[in-house]
Amino acid sequence: MKTLLITTLVMGFFSVNTASVAQEINHADGKQKIGVVSASNAYTLDELSDVLSRKADGEGATSFKILSTTGNNRLHGVAEIYK
Repeated sequence: MKTLLITTLVMGFFSVNTASVAQEINHADGKQKIGVVSASNAYTLDELSDVLSRKADGEGATSFKILSTTGNNRLHGVAEIYK
């Protein structure tokens, strides 16, 4: 019973945590730009997108749009963030 309660609490924390992460968008129609974030040293585009999402979330954004990515072995990216 105690294990079930702990498991439920942990899973609830993760679902709440992922719900607050900024979402990647393709168009900024109707959104207010609040700044720009960047990230470096990612090995994959998915990893780069995840880091940019967390940084956007940390700045209070609800969404972000990746503007550019560069690099060969390690990637760097820049994204606009929106509310």
